[in-house]
Amino acid sequence: MKKLIIVSLLTMTIYGCGSSKSLLTVEKAPMSVTIDLVNVVDDKVQVSIDPGAFQQDMVSFYIPKTVPGTYSEDNYGKYVEGFKALDYKGNELAVNKADDNTWNISNARSLDRVSYYVNDTFDTESEVKDAVFSPAGTNILANKNYVLNLHGFVGYFNGLKEVPYELSITRPAGLTATTSLKEKSDEGLAPNIDLFTADRYFEVIDNPIQYTKPNTETFQINDIAVTLSVYSPNGTYTALSLKDRMEKMMAAQKAFLGDIDGTKEYNILLYLSTMDSSDANGFGALEHHTSTVVVLPEAMPQDRLEQAMVDVVSHEFFHIVTPLNIHSEEIQYFDFNDPKMSEHLWMYEGTTEYFANLFQIQQGLINKEEFYKRMMDKTNNAKAYDDAMSFTEMSKNILEEPYEKNYANVYEKGALINMVLDILLREQSNGEKGVLWLMKELSKKYGDMTPFKDDELIDEIVAMTYPEIRTFFDTHVIGNTPIDYSKYLAKVGLTIKTIEKESGYFLDGEMPFIDVNQSEGNSIFVRKGIELNSFFNDLGAKGGDVIKSINDTSINLDAIRPIIGQSFQWSPETEIKMTVQRGEEEITLEGKVGTPVLQVETIVPVENASPKETQLREAWLKG
Repeated sequence: MKKLIIVSLLTMTIYGCGSSKSLLTVEKAPMSVTIDLVNVVDDKVQVSIDPGAFQQDMVSFYIPKTVPGTYSEDNYGKYVEGFKALDYKGNELAVNKADDNTWNISNARSLDRVSYYVNDTFDTESEVKDAVFSPAGTNILANKNYVLNLHGFVGYFNGLKEVPYELSITRPAGLTATTSLKEKSDEGLAPNIDLFTADRYFEVIDNPIQYTKPNTETFQINDIAVTLSVYSPNGTYTALSLKDRMEKMMAAQKAFLGDIDGTKEYNILLYLSTMDSSDANGFGALEHHTSTVVVLPEAMPQDRLEQAMVDVVSHEFFHIVTPLNIHSEEIQYFDFNDPKMSEHLWMYEGTTEYFANLFQIQQGLINKEEFYKRMMDKTNNAKAYDDAMSFTEMSKNILEEPYEKNYANVYEKGALINMVLDILLREQSNGEKGVLWLMKELSKKYGDMTPFKDDELIDEIVAMTYPEIRTFFDTHVIGNTPIDYSKYLAKVGLTIKTIEKESGYFLDGEMPFIDVNQSEGNSIFVRKGIELNSFFNDLGAKGGDVIKSINDTSINLDAIRPIIGQSFQWSPETEIKMTVQRGEEEITLEGKVGTPVLQVETIVPVENASPKETQLREAWLKG
């Protein structure tokens, strides 16, 4: 998964997974699922599931609490209404709803099918606290678009996650499906019914479907057929308009991966949001074995949209390496309603995010300076999180606090852990081996159907590599000692240097110094954990200050936007009065705005680097 946090000011910023069937059923017939996308009622669609005959009196039906790749408890059952269990005569059976996601059905021997309605998640995101992350969510826009992350629509019976599924979906005329699910041909089907099959429940939820008017492009990357499906509500973008950048990017990814081959097809399901109150507002992507769901704002200019696509789709595509190909038993036997989390987010998300940047420098999509900047940005972004927290402990407990609020650090420090690991492997192997080599070796050993034991992976990595790798993991990944990045960059002839540069008053390029708190009336606050510019420092503002007014104008999200626009015309002599709430105290800050400058750290080559350091740097950056 890759999250993009869109700061709704004047810019958008990237900060940014043994069956007991014979005991339960008489037959081995597949779960028969019907989904009606035509007769939408109050923005809800009806789902019906026929499980076959049961041999017991009580059975439980589940909608997932969480799904792989999300690392959050989303309770998709909250979006289910009107749940009924029906016998063979159409009479209702007694049902007890045990929690948000569980229905216990009595007299299960008489059960013919269950039926229920599903609300979508997109149109409630602005109203619900801890809303479902949009790319993991669902959309029901009658006759226009349906985003079917199937974990939000299709459930499972206890003990029956390993039986086959057959999905019959009735769709509106003029809409087509893009999915990696296996389609079953049946000449007796009506022309607006699609029939899909899956070998087990995991395969159902691993293959999202987007229904929309035809707007797709397919291209070939070596032996991988890639299809891009685009929903653009105002017709701003077509799949054709985005194809070239995606094709170039994915060709570079395949060249980077070399002989790692996880799939013969890949589908990119792009949903472009209007960003209004009833549309998706969580931007980024969610990975699957052979597809990804991407949600981004339609209002983004094409160059920005394409770069965001490169960043998030490259991240998700690299998930075919890990955790989709290299993963622990916790992933292989994922419990959707009582999940046990793996301790290796440093690899599942960190390696993936690192590769999403490394491949761009190795394949010539960005230059060295841009790559250094990205790694330095991650170093600075990581400062907003608990740097003394064990990464493996955080991963294993990621659904709980205080670990959950540190989750986004998997994209920052997680990537940096892999950068350091890459440099160490290059150093110990005289430049021949790196993290990509390590992932290839682990892929050969395990593969998508052979999980590793969670507490044995690091031992296995050390056995494959060098004793120095054990020290690094024990100290900085299992242990809680912060990493001195300058120490490892020095091994490749680089150093971290502090420079002064001009910035905007409220923004430094795409990085804002302020943010919005949507849960408190769209109030605006000064961001914590980042280096503030001289504008805020000289005024005496501090991270966490809530801005109540500027020049006697009350401030919220709507009010700050024109002020940011005006700030581009301010002169250094412009006077400003800013009232902030700091804890229980209201403070007025006054002064001249000055010329805003920012002390920033940057990665640069050292003078007179040794031949070995230069050689290791080239091996690292060129592969």
